[in-house]
Amino acid sequence: MNFLEKARRFLWSFVELGFLAVLSIILIHLLVGPNSGPFVTQVADNVMKFANGLQPQALVGLAIVLALVFLIVQRWR
Repeated sequence: MNFLEKARRFLWSFVELGFLAVLSIILIHLLVGPNSGPFVTQVADNVMKFANGLQPQALVGLAIVLALVFLIVQRWR
């Protein structure tokens, strides 16, 4: 169980690091604009395509699932 806990923490740290990297790239794109380079521009375009492709129903469903997870975690504590 100790190994699984360490692996879970490592993977969660990796996810947080990736999310922070994407947020940093978006911030760079917002600050510098289209002259920020091809990689930054492509990442920003991909994030915008993903955000525009989400249906409102999917966002509501995601919010409900996150709320349920939050409630379950609160009851376990």
